[in-house]
Amino acid sequence: MCLAVPGKIINIEGNDALERKGKVDFSGIQKEVNLAYVPDAKVGNYVIVHAGFAISQVDEEEAVKTLEYLSEIDELYEGE
Repeated sequence: MCLAVPGKIINIEGNDALERKGKVDFSGIQKEVNLAYVPDAKVGNYVIVHAGFAISQVDEEEAVKTLEYLSEIDELYEGE
């Protein structure tokens, strides 16, 4: 099973569409992500990331809701 996770773009580098990268924040964990598939994404936007690539944009409300669900799942596993 594969999981794509939402994150917030906090920095973008590069102008070439294929080489554009950004730093994305996933609830405090920051990773460098390839932004080639989301050419219209800007700093502050939320994107869905899979295997190091932002594959789509998502609105903030949906991203926050998904992150809350993932946090709840993590809390359930910690309780075992």
